[in-house]
Amino acid sequence: MTLRIPSVRLAPGEDRPAVEAAVRRVVASGWYVLGPEVESFERAFAGACGAAACIGVGTGTDAIAISLRALGIGPGDEVITTPLSAAYTALACMMAGARPVFADIDPRRLTIDPAAIESAITPRTAAILPVHLYGQPADMRAIAAIAARHGLAIVEDCCQAHLATCDGQRVGSFGAAAAYSFYPTKNLGALGDGGAITTGDEALAAKMRRIRNGGQTDRYRHAEMGVNSRLDELQAAILAARLPFLAAWTAARRARAAEYRRLLAGSAVDVPPELDAGHVYHLFPVLSPRRDALQAFLRAASIETLIHYPVPIPRQPALEAQSPAACPEADRVCRRILSLPLYPGIPEEDVRAVAEAVRGFRA
Repeated sequence: MTLRIPSVRLAPGEDRPAVEAAVRRVVASGWYVLGPEVESFERAFAGACGAAACIGVGTGTDAIAISLRALGIGPGDEVITTPLSAAYTALACMMAGARPVFADIDPRRLTIDPAAIESAITPRTAAILPVHLYGQPADMRAIAAIAARHGLAIVEDCCQAHLATCDGQRVGSFGAAAAYSFYPTKNLGALGDGGAITTGDEALAAKMRRIRNGGQTDRYRHAEMGVNSRLDELQAAILAARLPFLAAWTAARRARAAEYRRLLAGSAVDVPPELDAGHVYHLFPVLSPRRDALQAFLRAASIETLIHYPVPIPRQPALEAQSPAACPEADRVCRRILSLPLYPGIPEEDVRAVAEAVRGFRA
């Protein structure tokens, strides 16, 4: 069934000429891994994020795991994170050898609750891993204060929050490192997998570069155990071609989200509040006690919706061995959440049609 209003469109649009030129340039160069395209994109993305350094890696998951490893976090350590995110956030902790510990969410912001973080700290806690979910920044002022009081590292999961700010400060700048994903659906997406780490610490950046490339200090000399996680030249060139469009795409997302908010006021769905003007609206979630019925109703109207996320991370079978704590707020949200169509080029008439259909649903 071809849906009249898709959840997202991924094919290049206004950026197509720049993307196609980047692809041709890389193919003609004959250099495809860890070359000038990666270095150029790393400089550009670091500048866009206000960071001293950027390290291109294979995925956003690897970006988290490598950040933790570079900070010396591993077996025997605990990392406090959110139960509401893609499971890869917690899996990255496990990849580093650490145990993910889940602190429940703030039911309004839908990001990790600082009060719950404080309650989850143990002598084994080494880091806090907040996720700026759906593009809404976590409460980083409160989280940074907790980390400072307890001597904990912060690694920010910015995979859904390119260019977001918290109280006017760039996300990714509150801790030791920040992880970004360039999966095709992200606000800045590649045409395949890709990720990056940003940091203000040049020595830490150098260690991350070694880890991503097998722990090599130079060719065939491996000083430490590393992994094979390298952003390739093709994806780096594509991302560099798209980066100049990101600010305008972010403004478009915000404009469409504002229109949704206006049109859905007083409807049967609960729209999570915008608690910071730095929200970049990677997704536009709504909550309904009859989420599955609403999704079916919209599909019958030829409107595609997605669920981010139907299962809290602590309830994933892969996490059973971690003895995860109960997170009732995350449980409640996962039963109710639904993402409405949103992408920079979505026509205004589609936003109006989606909102009209939602308003026509009887909860």
